[in-house]
Amino acid sequence: MRQTWRWFGPPDLTTIDDVVQTGAEGVVTALHHVPYGAVWTPQEIALRQQQVATRRDGTPSGLAWEVVESLPVSEAIKQQEGAWREHIANYKTSLQNIAAAGIEVVCYNFMPVLDWSRTDLRHRLPSGATCMRFDINDFAAFDIHILARPGAVEDFPESVVAMAAQRFGAMSEAQRLAIGRNVTMGLPGATAGLTLDEMRAHLIAYDGITPDRLRQHFVDFLSEIVPVAEQLGVRLCCHPDDPPFALLGLPRIMSTEADYQTILAAVDSPANGMTLCSGSLGARSDNDLPGMMRRLGSKVHFIHLRNVKRETAAQFGSFFEAEHLNGDVDMVALIAEIVAEERSRKAQGRSDASIPMRPDHGQDILDDLNRSAQPGYPTIGRLKGLAELRGVFAALERQQ
Repeated sequence: MRQTWRWFGPPDLTTIDDVVQTGAEGVVTALHHVPYGAVWTPQEIALRQQQVATRRDGTPSGLAWEVVESLPVSEAIKQQEGAWREHIANYKTSLQNIAAAGIEVVCYNFMPVLDWSRTDLRHRLPSGATCMRFDINDFAAFDIHILARPGAVEDFPESVVAMAAQRFGAMSEAQRLAIGRNVTMGLPGATAGLTLDEMRAHLIAYDGITPDRLRQHFVDFLSEIVPVAEQLGVRLCCHPDDPPFALLGLPRIMSTEADYQTILAAVDSPANGMTLCSGSLGARSDNDLPGMMRRLGSKVHFIHLRNVKRETAAQFGSFFEAEHLNGDVDMVALIAEIVAEERSRKAQGRSDASIPMRPDHGQDILDDLNRSAQPGYPTIGRLKGLAELRGVFAALERQQ
C-alpha cells in the first residue's frame, strides 16, 4: 500500500512538517476553498502542490500531492437542476488541469447534502480518548424534534421514536444547539456547517428524488466524466455513503457491495472505480469488507482504513469510531486481501499495483486533546493508526 496522509491545506493544525515525521509517502488534499461547480485552475493546483512540497523553513518536504480528495460533485449535478450542465463541463476542465499537474487519482462522492453525519464529535471513551460517534436515538431527536422534518417519525422504529422523545426532553438548550451543529457540520475541510433553515431548504430540493432517480443522475454524470478521465489517465473512485444508510429522508445509493457493482457495471471503465472506506462501509453489519476487497479489488483505486464499533445488533444503528485494529472490521483480514490484490496487479504488470491508502480518522489522544483539530483528524491518533496498519501490512507482505 502507498501510505498517504490527508491534509486540509495551510489552516490544518497538522503541518506538512508533521506529515513528514509520520513517515507518510504522499499527501491527499483538495482545494477546499473553491466553490462547488467551479473550475480548479492550474494556478490554484500548482500553489497547493508547492505548499505540499515545502516545509515551514522553505526546504523541500519530499512529499507530493498524490490523491485528490475530493473534487466535489455539486448539488446541481446530483439533482440535475440549474447550472448542472455547466458544472459538468467545469468538472471535465478541472480533471484536465489535475491530470496536467501529474495527479492520477481523484476521490469524490455522490451523497446528497452532507458528506458525513455524526451526533457527537468528541465522544469520551473510558481511556480518556475522544472520538466521533453516531447515536441513532440522538439523531432521531434531532430529526424529529429539532429539525422537525415532516414525516421524520415514520423513518424510525417505535422504540427509537420513544427514546428520541425522552432524549430531547432531557436536553438543555445548549445541548440541542450542539447536536444540531454536530449533525449539520457539513464537509471535511469546511469552515462552517449548515444552519437549520439551510438544511430544510436542501431537503426540499431533494423532495421527489428517489434512490432510482438519483442513481440515474449518477450514471448520467459518469457517462459524461469517465471517458474524459480514461483519456487523461485519471482514476476516479467514489467514496461510500457515511453512514451507509438513509438519513433525513435523503436517498442513499452507495452503501453496499450491490450498490458498487451496479455503478461499476453501468459505466465499465478502468477509470471508474471505488474508494474502499472500511469505516463508512463497516457501520453496516451486512457489509463484508474483506469479501468486498476480494471481489471488487481490481476497481479499488483508493483505500481509507479506519474501524468502527457497532453498539447494537441492528443492521442500522449507533456506532463509534474505534481504534484501527480494535473494532468490528477485521482489519487484518482486509489488509490480507489488499496485499493479495496488489500481488495480482504486479503479476499483471499494472502501473497502479501499489494502491494509495490513508489512515482514516482516529481517536484524539495525548496532545490531540489539547487542540481543536478538524473532527476525526487528530495528528497523534492518526499516527498511531498508521503505525498499526503499517505493521500489519509489513507482516503480511512478507508472507508467501
